[in-house]
Amino acid sequence: MTAAERKSVLWEVALTYLGVLLAIRVVSTVAEGAGWLRDPLLLLVPVLFIWAPVWVLRRRGVDPDRYPLSLPPLRDGETWKQAAIWGLGLGVAITLPFLPLYHLWQTTWFPAVVEQACGMAENIEAMSAFSRSGACRVGVRAASPSFTLPAQPLLLIAYHFAYVAIPEEMFYRGYMQSRLDGIWPPHTRIWGALVGRSLWVTALWFALGHSLVTFQWWHPFIFLPALVFGWLRSRTGEVLAGAFFHAWCNVLVVFLDTAYGLVAP
Repeated sequence: MTAAERKSVLWEVALTYLGVLLAIRVVSTVAEGAGWLRDPLLLLVPVLFIWAPVWVLRRRGVDPDRYPLSLPPLRDGETWKQAAIWGLGLGVAITLPFLPLYHLWQTTWFPAVVEQACGMAENIEAMSAFSRSGACRVGVRAASPSFTLPAQPLLLIAYHFAYVAIPEEMFYRGYMQSRLDGIWPPHTRIWGALVGRSLWVTALWFALGHSLVTFQWWHPFIFLPALVFGWLRSRTGEVLAGAFFHAWCNVLVVFLDTAYGLVAP
């Protein structure tokens, strides 16, 4: 690939990324006040993630089949089985150390961080609005486990796998990471996966992309699981294993946030 071709592909990926996320932000904003049309409108989100890259590649004269932008057929049970073993196996492995860290964060570390920030804000005039806000009063209250489960756990799992994980993995890892591999060929082998700069760039854009749609202070932290999603893409050659692991991470956090009373069941 020539320097001009690499530049062209980079612009393609960047503009597709921005275009899709801005379109999703518009859809999400409109859906908030759309009443009964909210859910039908939000179905456009996975459609954009899945089909925008296909449309862009076809417009560019590139065969989308060169990239993992589709799932294996359900009759291919062995492929689904191996993907589930990879994704869910890693999910179980990270859950064991994550549980005590989550508990310490909610019960000790986060309240201490907020209390310190509120104390600093009281002494800095520019941050006085923060210190007067409810964030300080709410933030210093430590969460405690109540072991409450989400009201519809099976629906929650299906939602995060089919509506969130699969479309996002197709877009970020199936399209973006795979396309960027053509600009920056992978050169480092990590635990059997050949990776390169595209892994890091895609993980960073994945984290930033969430904030472009709806800002949350914790979005930078999803850079870390995004590296695992990208590693699974390189290790297995597909996006399905990453989708299993992606869904596991999302569902695990929702279950824990519900159990600690941070979100309603």
